[in-house]
Amino acid sequence: MERGIEVNPSKVKALQDMPQPRNLKEAQRLTGRITALSRFISKSANRSLSFFNILRRATKFQWDEECDRVFEELKEYLNSLPRLKEWCEGYDIQQTFTSVAYPQSNGQAEVTNREIFRILRVWLDHVRGG
Repeated sequence: MERGIEVNPSKVKALQDMPQPRNLKEAQRLTGRITALSRFISKSANRSLSFFNILRRATKFQWDEECDRVFEELKEYLNSLPRLKEWCEGYDIQQTFTSVAYPQSNGQAEVTNREIFRILRVWLDHVRGG
């Protein structure tokens, strides 16, 4: 069986275990880790914009409440990745991530997404009593 593109668990763990950045160098380390996982993080640019804005203001490091909130949301999102993989495997769905660098997998992703939507529709109909 082909494994396809998979997230590196050690990189996810490194980001999840990372404390809140206290200086510019630690903020750079955070953005680097996010970039390394960007193909697995939906809307990674939007999710990490606050951190990149800190780097733009390189003369003054300022971690605010917005950064703290986004950082915690990102960690929660990363926690959901293994659960999604387990859920897909439970329905015999191969989870495939796509990116511009790997366009050949886009067709597989569309098929997978259709199957996920079909299963969710069936489940929702069942829950609603339909």
